[in-house]
Amino acid sequence: MLRFLLRRLFHGLLILLGVSFLTFFLINQSPGDFLDRKRLDPQVPREFIEAEIQRLHLDQPWPVVYCFWLKDIVTRLDFGRSFEYKQPVFDVLAGRVLNTLILSFCSVVFAWMLAIPLGIIAGYRQYSLVDKTASAVAFLGVSVPNVFLALLAIFLAARTGWFPTGGLTDQRNWPTMSTAERMLDMAHHLILPTIVLGTGMMAVLMRQMRGQLLDVLQADYIRTARAKGVGERALLLKHAVRNAINPLITIFGFSLSTLLSGSVLVEKVMSYPGLGRLTVDAMFNKDIYLVMASVLVATAMLVLGNLIADLLLAWSDPRIKLEDRATS
Repeated sequence: MLRFLLRRLFHGLLILLGVSFLTFFLINQSPGDFLDRKRLDPQVPREFIEAEIQRLHLDQPWPVVYCFWLKDIVTRLDFGRSFEYKQPVFDVLAGRVLNTLILSFCSVVFAWMLAIPLGIIAGYRQYSLVDKTASAVAFLGVSVPNVFLALLAIFLAARTGWFPTGGLTDQRNWPTMSTAERMLDMAHHLILPTIVLGTGMMAVLMRQMRGQLLDVLQADYIRTARAKGVGERALLLKHAVRNAINPLITIFGFSLSTLLSGSVLVEKVMSYPGLGRLTVDAMFNKDIYLVMASVLVATAMLVLGNLIADLLLAWSDPRIKLEDRATS
């Protein structure tokens, strides 16, 4: 276990280094920088702009700037300051990362709680009305883009008034709310973003569960267990589902990447104060260090998601060893 974790940690560091280099390269290929707006402001002294250029080494080629940024991380754990918010980037990210984690967690729970039971029923009762209905729902969930679904959700909220049209909390009444009222308010605001973000994942998982269960139900050991008189409930839950769910655990890490990429658009459209929305705004503002920190945090979440998926898979199926997962 320890050797596996150390190996994955080393691989994760290499991934973070590669992603940071590629991100820094792409940002510097776009025209302009964060000081362009300062140069257009007549109230900003020319001396201040020159001092900022010298302090941040912006008069050097971008690989040199990247090396200085990387050196500050290694020697001082300093990821830079946000030019837009005038504070360290991780102070800006702290609340936004938590908000994105809350939304992602709710979306994962929503997707798995619906996908697994529906997939099991659809696979066990193939071509039934439930199977056809679940297939239609999965087709719509995969086909409808998250952006369009988010716009429909906002339209529904605006026309009916049943849900908030954006945000995470009611900022006007938040200071006067009790703890229980604040939790209910957050849950109310999370309903629509959770459904929008989790629908696509739910559709994919449901189709995967159905397909895997159909394959397992045709296996020889299932026919043998049925011939020995094992009840249908025990046969389905203890034998078929347990073996059919392994591939779904494997794609858990990849589904997390889908959630994070989809949350960028959902958070922007639905005005949700999360990491995705912050990253998009930072890119438009050329807030390079905030962009770098946001991308690194998102990448670290993906690496952690894949690691959790491997550990869950090894726990679910004793036949799978962590060493095999590390070398595959």
